[in-house]
Amino acid sequence: MAEFFIQTCGFPGWLGYLVAGLIQCVILIHVPLVGAMFFVWVERKVSARIQDRLGPTRCGGKFGWLQLLADGIKLLNKEDLRPGAADGMLFRVAPYVSFCASFAAMIALPFSDGWVVQRMDAGVFFIMAVLGIEVFGVILAGYASASKWSLFGAMREAAQVVSYEVPMGMCVVVPVLIAGSMDLVTIANKQAGLFTNWYLFHDPFTFIIFWVYFTCGTASVNRAPFDLAEAESELVAGFHTEYSGFRWLIFYMAEYGSMFIVAGLASILFFGGWNGPIPIADWLGLHYAPGATDFSIWGFAGNLLGCLNFMFKSIVGVTVMIWVRWTLPRLRIDQVMTTCLKYCTPLAAICFLLATLWTLSGIPFINDIAPRPFEATVAVPQAEAPAPPAVASLSQPGQER
Repeated sequence: MAEFFIQTCGFPGWLGYLVAGLIQCVILIHVPLVGAMFFVWVERKVSARIQDRLGPTRCGGKFGWLQLLADGIKLLNKEDLRPGAADGMLFRVAPYVSFCASFAAMIALPFSDGWVVQRMDAGVFFIMAVLGIEVFGVILAGYASASKWSLFGAMREAAQVVSYEVPMGMCVVVPVLIAGSMDLVTIANKQAGLFTNWYLFHDPFTFIIFWVYFTCGTASVNRAPFDLAEAESELVAGFHTEYSGFRWLIFYMAEYGSMFIVAGLASILFFGGWNGPIPIADWLGLHYAPGATDFSIWGFAGNLLGCLNFMFKSIVGVTVMIWVRWTLPRLRIDQVMTTCLKYCTPLAAICFLLATLWTLSGIPFINDIAPRPFEATVAVPQAEAPAPPAVASLSQPGQER
């Protein structure tokens, strides 16, 4: 995009990159903003169906489509309160620290083949590292609120998030090991073709690793049954008890944004990313040729189809998290830590070791046994071979027939 502004529009180099960056940021910020509004509506409807209720029906007709808009207007009109004994600067900064960590992680999250703000060779590591920064906003919010209940909630969530990063990291390493790359675009493209090419079906231990990843991901974004920031015995909201209005909304946008990132990362690592279960785009020839720089309407259509496929998988993942929240009861803090240290961490370590041995041994599984006739195959133009050298005399030293 920056090259387009520089070469076609004649912008200076720095201005072209600045305009391209601003456009990408504006597009990307709609994911947590609009996504949070949509997921709040989905959560209300899903929870209502699980509990045999109707959910929102007053705003926007039968399905309550405008309920999310009404909630946004209500929160924006609420008074921005701050406790008298709170640290003013830290209290105001904390929500934005959490949101910026969730937003910055999306920089390396590809939505389709090449549709990524910044493609990185270590994209997986970048996302895991940046998502861990979100806990600093939680700690600041609990500490700056001058409330012991907020501080208790912040410490509980900090302990939970930091602990579950260990098994979650081991789960992420398995698809990286299979693909031989930490580049998310490369990992997804290596799963092109039929759904049997997805790493979920690479070996039985990777299949188990996915469920461990989903459990750890649910805990890392502070979703029930691991919702320890809000304790039933205290009847308070945890680290954001003292927040109201727009600052309270920022915390929720960061939470739903992190849920989308965890689900999107799962779809790339285990479910082929933007590659559908059946390669319809490849059948129709909707793809860019390798190394192509010119705009192609067919390549754009293929990337758009892949983006919709990726969004659908991510939304399904978030919906399952919502489903789990309204199905299972909340755990105690000792049960949460026991699940991490005694079950998830050893299981992730064992499956990582066995998946490594399985990959090295070459034992076939669904990924290898199933036919792979529909993989994306694009003809790469070959450079002309150099002309063979003239035949030298055999009398020259070092020449052999």
